[in-house]
Formats: sequence, structure tokens, C-alpha cells
Amino acid sequence: MRIQYAFLAAFLAIAQTASAEVAAPPVLAPLKPQGQAAQLSTQLLTRFSYRPAPLDDALSARIMDQFVKSLDPDRMLFLQADIDSFMADRSEIDDAIEKANLKIPFTIFNTYERRVVDRMSYARSLLKQGFDFSTQENYSVLRDKQPWPQSAAESDELWRKRVKSDWLLLKLAGKSDAAIRDTLDKRYANALERVYKYKSEDVFQSFMDAYATSIDPHTDYLGANASADFNIAMKLSLVGIGAVLQERDDYTTVRELVPGGPAQVSGKLAVGDRITGVGQGKNGPIKDVVGTRLDEVVQMIRGKEGSVVRLDILPADAGADATHRVISLVRDKISLEKQAASKAVMSVKAGETTRKIGIITLPAFYEDFEARGKGDKDYRSASRDVAKLLGELKQENVDSVLIDLRNNGGGSLDEAVDLTGLFIGNGPVVQQRSSDGKIGVRSADFAAPAWTGPMGVLINRGSASASEIFAAAIQDYGRGVIIGEPSFGKGTVQTVINLDQMVRNSKPEFGELKVTIAQFFRVDGGTTQLRGVTPDISLPGLSDPTSFGETSYDNALPWAEIKPADYKPTDTVKALLPALQSRHDARVAGDPDFQSLLKDIADLKAQREKGVISLNEAERRKEATARENRLKDRAQEGDGEDLGGDDGLQSNERSLSADIALENARKKAKDVLLNEAAAILADEADLQAGSTAGK
Repeated sequence: MRIQYAFLAAFLAIAQTASAEVAAPPVLAPLKPQGQAAQLSTQLLTRFSYRPAPLDDALSARIMDQFVKSLDPDRMLFLQADIDSFMADRSEIDDAIEKANLKIPFTIFNTYERRVVDRMSYARSLLKQGFDFSTQENYSVLRDKQPWPQSAAESDELWRKRVKSDWLLLKLAGKSDAAIRDTLDKRYANALERVYKYKSEDVFQSFMDAYATSIDPHTDYLGANASADFNIAMKLSLVGIGAVLQERDDYTTVRELVPGGPAQVSGKLAVGDRITGVGQGKNGPIKDVVGTRLDEVVQMIRGKEGSVVRLDILPADAGADATHRVISLVRDKISLEKQAASKAVMSVKAGETTRKIGIITLPAFYEDFEARGKGDKDYRSASRDVAKLLGELKQENVDSVLIDLRNNGGGSLDEAVDLTGLFIGNGPVVQQRSSDGKIGVRSADFAAPAWTGPMGVLINRGSASASEIFAAAIQDYGRGVIIGEPSFGKGTVQTVINLDQMVRNSKPEFGELKVTIAQFFRVDGGTTQLRGVTPDISLPGLSDPTSFGETSYDNALPWAEIKPADYKPTDTVKALLPALQSRHDARVAGDPDFQSLLKDIADLKAQREKGVISLNEAERRKEATARENRLKDRAQEGDGEDLGGDDGLQSNERSLSADIALENARKKAKDVLLNEAAAILADEADLQAGSTAGK
């Protein structure tokens, strides 16, 4: 195996523009267990994937392309000379993995680090001179298909426009030149600083992500941290202190306290407090964590239930030299209720009747696999929580139920089946074809549905996997009306394999592999793969299907079809669809909120297709003024909220209080699509009541 170093000359040429005071980033090297983990992953991926791919030169080339793209998606960092050098090894990655030799990706990543250092240093140097915003020039914001810069001069010009664009956005928001210079210098310095915090595990995770997704879009490698986060997401719980943390100016800062958690109950910690040190146990030494990566601080704070963690706290808004205090907290199990199912009731006028619509928002199909495996009768799951909420909604005498699955990326297959059972009782829910061609049917098995009244499902492009299984089954049975935009299109099944357990390794060092092992099919025989679920009544969406969704992947599985399962549709909705569509069309035509949303979406699409923004201040002010006037007019007319214009700041650049206030304002903003979905369900209840009365 050979590694090319032709990029060295090009690097030396461009490095002359960087500040001589900037230290070289760390040179990262692979660890022995990482090469072994790559070898183990190959054994699984070449033998047990739904679509096995041999590790050959063709796959090697795809891995290289994917890895480089993950590091520099906008083609703003590498030079063409770098890419030429990398591609000389494009067909060598397969041989390298088989030999447990990961020098190629680490060499690329080390080049990436140097490029970031160089470009951030250059960006900071540009801030000293200022810019002329009276000239006519544009900046391309869509560069993923553009060529890489051919020379140092071309890269400099690209970054000049990038920095000028950042400056102009802040200028339009009313910031002074001094404030802009300070904000951007800190922004680029933070990006520069992150480079020095990278570790070998980060490189390996990025490379294995590239390898896994080169097999198919939903095969993943899970290192220790990724695996822990996956388990937390499924269980909706973790053991810790109950604080949401954020990195701000090198400090780990408390952004939110979880109600009922140790931190909130103790009264010792407040929003805005900065954690400057962490100690284990009642007497363990406190380790300074200023400047430490957020994920590392989080790992230090998490621990065993009942154990003590000590925190060195710099109070909110206190100066760096202010008096610190040390607090002790006992770790406890924290329930992540924000990610759990929740309900609300909305009153909607339909005809001459006001209907009560129960809305259940489900962010994920979670299930505590561990507790269930141990026989815990009270284990937490999505379907169990929804069943309880349905019972409460019955007590509130709602007329219809809407399941809001927008941006629900999926989760447990069992939960998708059980959730469907809450509305159909029993019967086939989804078909599953394994790599050997065998087809199995997963069925719900409930004595009776938990809810027999009118219902619907609200989906968007972010509704994927288990969300699509549920929505498709409800649609195929004719049980409810599907509302929204076409879903993601993920119709594949994954299983998680622990590589350490596979080789009986007592020390956890190889991580886990999430492997695609089967494909989902609807009970009507079609698949949700690629095409997703097409709603019965369409609503507009902000997402770009060319960059988000299964169709955006060039190696996605194709759409397919098998024989339908043996199921009995009720078709309670099909006959109502023409009337529902007619009422919807008439309503939104006269709804100023809905028409404003359509205008916003059209503007966004036009800007997206344009792909460039003007760097001329007069032009941009004209655009910004028109947009702000439109938003203010809506707010004054009561047709929307004035959330203010774009302040040009990133989240951690605002004061914490201002950022939280903005986040809360956005959460409280009128949800036009949810309101319309509720109105459609009110119509459904009204039409079904009329149909029943007619009998």
C-alpha cells in the first residue's frame, strides 16, 4: 500500500498566508483496536448486509469520495492538489482495511486539520481591513458540486467572499463595525480551536461513517459515545444530574434544568452557571474542564445511579475572577420527557359544530429494550405512553385524534406495530423481506382498538422508518387520513451488532455496527422505500427533496413490490377524501396564514435555486426591508408573530437569555400546518357524523 504526499508542496504554498503565530494542529494516528474494528466490520458488512457489498476497488472509491465529502461538503477547504493526492489512493482503502492499516484516512484528516487552521487564520486576517459593500458581486452558497479551488489565490478569493458575506449579514442586523469584527474573530477562533481538540476516535468515527454509508445510507458505525446516545434516545432516560449543557466561550454552560432532576431539586445550579471543574465522589480531585470538549464534560458528569459528582461552578453573569463555589449532586435516573409522547386539545369549527381535536405529538418510537428484556412490567415505550394519552383524551370527549409524526425519524419496529394496533386492533401491519428473500409479516394483536373514532396522521419529509410503517398501515387500512408532505422514504430494517460481544472481547473497544438486514413492505405489497408515504391531503413543506430524504442518496435501494398481505381494509376514509380535499382547498384559499406560508416557501425555493446571494449592501437592504415589512404586517394583522429579522448570530454568540427567549418565541409561533391538519380532522369528524346520521 502506498500513500501519496504530493499535497505537501501545495500546502506549503498556501500556508504562507497563515499567521506564523498559529501552532500546527496535532498529528493524529490510528490506534490498533480501530484497525481491528474496521476488519470486524468488513466481515459483517460483506456477509450479512441486506445488500452485501464486497470490499473491493469499487467500494474503496466510494468510501474515499464519501469520507472527503464528509470533511469538506462545500468544497471550501481542500485544494484540487489535495484531492488529486487523495484520489491516488482511491482504490487502496480496501487493501488497507484488510491489513488493519488506517493511515490513508488519518493522512487525509491531518491535511483537513491544517486546511482549517490555514483558512480560519486567513479569515481572521481579513477582518482587519473591512470591506467595500458598494460593489456588485455575488457569493455562491451552494458549492457542493463546484470544483475545489485550483490555487491558493483562488481559495483566498473564495474565503474573502465568505467572510464578506458573514460581515454583511451582521451589518444588516445593525451591528457596528467593531462589534462585527469582534463577533467574527471569535467565531473563526472557535472553529480554529476545535481543530486542536480532535482525537483519534473522531477520525475513526468519521471514516467508519463513510465506510458504512457507502454500503447503504442507513448502515452506521457506533463508537462508544454514539452507542451511548443511541441507547439513551431509545430508553428516554439516562443517569446524570438533569441539566442541558451548552458550550459557550470555552465554558460548559447550563442552558436548561430538567424538572425533577437532581440539579433542579437541589436548588444549587441555575441556568447560565458555568461548570469549570468536575470531581468524582465526595472526595475525588476536581479536574479543570475550561476549554474541554462538551461531550467529554458530559461523560464526566454522567455516571452510576446514586453516585456523587462534584462541580466547580462559576455563577451566571459573574466575571472570570469571581468567587467559585463547589456543589455536590447525587446522580439519578433522568427521564427525557421532552422526547416523550405528549397531548393537547384544540377546538376547531367545522360547519355549524365546534369539534375537539386531540393532538398527540410523538417525536420518536422509543422503547426501553433493557427494561423490557429484564421483565420489567412498567418499561417505557411509545405505544404505552400513547395508549395512556388516548385514555385521557377519551375522558376529555375529543371528536378526533391527530398523531403528529413530523420529524419523527423512527425507532423501534415493535412500537410501530403496537401503535398501529391501538387504532386497528389486530391484523398485519408490515411485511419484511430478508436478504435470503424470505418474507415475514408483523401483526398487531390487540383484543380491541384503544381508539375507534376518526383519526389522522400528520407527516413531513422528516417522518421516516417506523413513522412511515405506521402512516402506511393507517392509510392501507383506510383507518385515518394522512396529511402533510411525502415522507422520507426509508424502508429498510437495521439491527445493532456489538463487535466486542461478537469476538468475546471483555474490554469494550471495538464499538457497534448498525447493519441493514431487511426491507419493509406495506400490507398492500408496495414499499415505503424511496417513495415514502404519499399523503391523502398534501400540505406544503420547507425541505428540499434533492438534499433531504431517501432520494438524495445515490446508493439508496430501489422501490419494489411484493404480494399484498391478507388484511381487511375498512375504507372509512376513502369515500370522504374528495369532500375533505374540497373543504381544505376552500379554507386555505382564504387563510392569510396559509397563504403567507406558501409565499415564504416560494421565496425559499427561489433562493435555493438561485444558489447565490448578493454582497451589495443596497440590494440586500432592499431585500431585508421587504421581508421585515411583510413579517411586521402579518404580526399587526394578527396573522403571525414578528420574530424579528436575521441577527446574523449563531446560537452561542447571543447572550444565553436572548437565545433562550428566541427559542421560546419560535416554539410559541403559530403552527399553520398543525392548525390546518386539525381543521381537516374536524371536517372528517363532521362528515363521519353526517354519514352516521344519514343511516
